[in-house]
Amino acid sequence: MSLYSPELDADAAWPDEATSRMNRMYRRQRHIYDGTRRYYLLGRDRLISGLQPASGSNVLEIGCGTGRNLVLAAGLYPDARFFGIDVSTEMLTSAISAISRRGLTGRIRVAHGDGIAFDPQLLFGLPCFDHVMISYSLSMIPDWRGVLQAATRRLAPGGRLHVVDFGNQERLPSIARALLLQWLRIFDVTPRDDLEAMLAAMAKSNGARLRFDRPFRGYAQYAVMTLPREPNAP
Repeated sequence: MSLYSPELDADAAWPDEATSRMNRMYRRQRHIYDGTRRYYLLGRDRLISGLQPASGSNVLEIGCGTGRNLVLAAGLYPDARFFGIDVSTEMLTSAISAISRRGLTGRIRVAHGDGIAFDPQLLFGLPCFDHVMISYSLSMIPDWRGVLQAATRRLAPGGRLHVVDFGNQERLPSIARALLLQWLRIFDVTPRDDLEAMLAAMAKSNGARLRFDRPFRGYAQYAVMTLPREPNAP
C-alpha cells in the first residue's frame, strides 16, 4: 500500500492560498512542532484513547499535520487502518517521514486535501470512514462549520466524529485567559465559541448522539458525535 496517494500532486480543487499560507507558517515550525505543541495542545491523547475502532475500521484525520496523532493511534490500534489529509504540503512531508521511520507505511496513508472539498474515493479509494478525528484544526480554518459538515457526510452509518480544540478558557484566571487568547491570535488561531451549539444542531438533524465537555477548566473543547446506524434513525 502506498503511503503517499498518487493524486497528491493532481490538479484538483485544492485551495492554493490556504496551502501557501500554511506552508509559510510551518516550513520551519514543522521541525519543532511536536516538541513544542505537546505542552499546550491538551486533550489529543484523550481523543486517541477514545477512538476504540473495531477491527478493520478506517480512521481519517482531517488536518493531520506532522502525523503525530496517526502514528500514536496506529500503534494503539493495530487492527485498524489510518488516513490523513492536510492542506500544508510542508506538514505532510514531516508526516511521511514520521510514518516511514516507524514502519507504518502499510497502515497509514496521507494526502494533500482540503477539509471541505476532498474526495475520499479519489484520494484513498474509500467512500467513507468509520471514524473521523479533528484535532486543533478547526480553530485555524475559516470555514470550520463546513469542515464539520463535510466530515459528517464522509462518515459511515454508526460512525463517530471526534473533535478536540481550544475552548474559550472561561474558568481560567482572567489574566491567563487574556494572555493566552492574545498569543493564539499571533498564529491566526480563534477558539470556536459556538462549537457546541453547531455540533448539537448537527446531531439533532442527523439523529446522532453527542457527548461534549470542556476539560482543563475550559482550556479545551472535546466532543464525540455518533451517527445512527440507519440514516435519520432516532
